Amino acid sequence: MKWAYGILGLTFVGILIAISFLLGSGELNSMEELKLISTAFEHEGVIPSKYTCDGENISPDLSFGSIPTEAKSLVLLMDDPDVPTHLREGGVFDHWILFNIPADTSGLKEGETAGTAGRNSAGSDIYVGPCPPPQFQPAEHRYIFQLYALNTELDLNEGASKDAVKVAMKGHILGKGELLGRYSRKSN
Repeated sequence: MKWAYGILGLTFVGILIAISFLLGSGELNSMEELKLISTAFEHEGVIPSKYTCDGENISPDLSFGSIPTEAKSLVLLMDDPDVPTHLREGGVFDHWILFNIPADTSGLKEGETAGTAGRNSAGSDIYVGPCPPPQFQPAEHRYIFQLYALNTELDLNEGASKDAVKVAMKGHILGKGELLGRYSRKSN
């Protein structure tokens, strides 16, 4: 019977160590909410065609705020979760990936970039604007810009995939902000 209490005690100690580790790594701590806005469109608003394949296909201006003082770098991702799964495995198209943006960056001007560019689903390292295929539903897609503040810089090379960036970010996220825009192709 004593050995059963010993095993129970060791199990309890193991659980406490695991909880302590998770709390120390920040995985259970709540993240700070970062500000991510654009003067080009409001959150959940329509993205002007200037920033799409129907226009100049340049990135919109973005402003960052509420960045924690202990942040060492920022990550900016933009993707489209509404791509039909038969066109794109997983149904997500990555439009823009930037990492190791200096933490004191307050935003990006129209067409501007910063940090290190990752490889998007089009196979390039540059911004690719909204361009939902008009022959498939939904005709209007959502485009999600995500800003992350990290307590480190990522040890990744230019051209890293979004998956590689997300794996490298794990355990280092201090805060997150999100901006959602919508777009459907112009009919001719």
